Amino acid sequence: MGMVRVERLDHLGLIAAVINDLGLVSIIDARLTPDEQEAITPGEAIKGMILNGLGFANRPLSLTPQFFANKPLDLLFRPGVEAAMFNRFKLGRTLDEVDTYGCDLFFSEIALAVCQHEAIDQRFNHLDTTSFALSGAYIPESDEQAIAITHGYSKDHRPDLKQAVLELMVSQDGGVRARPHLVISLPIANSTAKTMRQSSSNSALSRGFRVPSSSCLRSSAKR
Repeated sequence: MGMVRVERLDHLGLIAAVINDLGLVSIIDARLTPDEQEAITPGEAIKGMILNGLGFANRPLSLTPQFFANKPLDLLFRPGVEAAMFNRFKLGRTLDEVDTYGCDLFFSEIALAVCQHEAIDQRFNHLDTTSFALSGAYIPESDEQAIAITHGYSKDHRPDLKQAVLELMVSQDGGVRARPHLVISLPIANSTAKTMRQSSSNSALSRGFRVPSSSCLRSSAKR
């Protein structure tokens, strides 16, 4: 009698189907050029990180091969894909490529492509910021794409810790949950209504959008 191998699909099949339907892998591969010598593309690597992150594994990315060890990878990805291909070197190189491309730009372009694919109404949008408490020196290796991690107003009530700000713009489509299509990371000192309005007006993704009034932005920035 042959050996029986048990593989668990669980909810990951649904997540993989959504990623495939949106064409995220091809969208990512169009921005992060795949290396012909590597077994999986950057899009497939990021898809693997998404599945790992939503797999309730609570494990570091370096253990992604262990996470996929008992998963049907031919169904989640394609025939020939193996768990060992999602090693820390491949994932690390992919994250480095995203950083070089620009994390904010990368997220916004993909999110906008998804909005267009799903025909999400983008006439009305909401812009808000939130702060994240961080600890440590956070000295950047270079000034390129680096933000200042410093003390400032803390929305999570930890003024003793250094802060960074994440600015998120979402669309509101009737009957559909808000879809994010613009994300900007900022130093805490720039988390003002002026910065929010400048981001909303100058972003290429905001062309044709209705920019909120200064009073609305000021009220949002104080929360």
